Amino acid sequence: MSLALATDDRSQAADAAARLHGLPSARLARVALAYAQPALDALAEAGLAPAALRLEPPLSTPLPDPLPALHYMALLEAAAAQGAGEDLGLRVGARMRTASFVAYGHVVLSSPDFSAAMAQTQRYEGLAHDLGRSELQVEDGQAHYLWHCPWLLRQPGRQVCESVMAGIFVFVRWLAQRPLPLQALAFPHPAPSPAARARLDDFFGVAVQFGAPVTRACFDARLLAEPIPSADASLLPLLQQHAEALLSARQTGLHGLHSLPPSGVSPPAEPLGEQVRRQIAERLAQDGARMAEVAQALGLSPRTLQRRLAALGTPFQALLDGVRRELAQRYVADPALSLTEIAFLLGYAEQSSFTHAFKAWFGLPPQAARRRG
Repeated sequence: MSLALATDDRSQAADAAARLHGLPSARLARVALAYAQPALDALAEAGLAPAALRLEPPLSTPLPDPLPALHYMALLEAAAAQGAGEDLGLRVGARMRTASFVAYGHVVLSSPDFSAAMAQTQRYEGLAHDLGRSELQVEDGQAHYLWHCPWLLRQPGRQVCESVMAGIFVFVRWLAQRPLPLQALAFPHPAPSPAARARLDDFFGVAVQFGAPVTRACFDARLLAEPIPSADASLLPLLQQHAEALLSARQTGLHGLHSLPPSGVSPPAEPLGEQVRRQIAERLAQDGARMAEVAQALGLSPRTLQRRLAALGTPFQALLDGVRRELAQRYVADPALSLTEIAFLLGYAEQSSFTHAFKAWFGLPPQAARRRG
């Protein structure tokens, strides 16, 4: 069998495994730049620029948001081999914070217990990345967390597996506000050097195993019922509503991308105005829909973004108001959302500010619009 045929077979097998676990194909799989940021920070500390790494194809500058998932995996492997150290994945995972998990990190934060948090993770994991998908199995008092990464069928992925598990471990420990012991942990890749293996054992508090069929962590199932101290039951429905809106937009986008030209034919670039609108919509409820934050997500300086939008005749404030107006109309039509919740989702500090804006847009206050149906 030729190398080209073998590579094609691996690609087809990976896409088939991806479908099995509810992931998009490799061509459509993405990683949010917020999730990739800890890796970019670790590379910067090591003096490595993503564009300077020997990748094929090379990463563009500025980095797109989101990143292609396979490019992100290759980035980690190349950086580890080119000076960032073989335990790069572990260090990247240790940097993960709530914001790294995009909107679903806040949903998990407000979940009542770890069983609910796991269910939210399975529902919204794709908002942060398409690197893999989570599964939970409970049997005889033991919980088995499995992380399925189909892309390992076509390219190396030691760093991404270790970074994902380290990130989850850090986040769970922070949620519980105490260490939660593992009973076992295993990775699919071969054992690293003795020094790297010792660092993994010390970090996870267990003798890590290697060469497993799938990334797997085992722990006492009773921990699933442990409450999350920071949970806010009043916020959970609101945060879920926001995550559902993002998930719907993501899935709609994926359906549209299925009609893109085949690999090797570049699709037309998304217009800058649409990129900004998408970034605004994703950041409103996190109070991050500001010029500086959006510019950073697009790899631009605020001045450059402002200049380019001015050239298009679409200033940032007009785009922000437009997104808020569209979402306000949709949210007010949903009786499950209170006006206070809608104001939060749209990034207003006070309900009165939202009411004033709504009346300016539609000529009547939101309460009257809701009564009209």
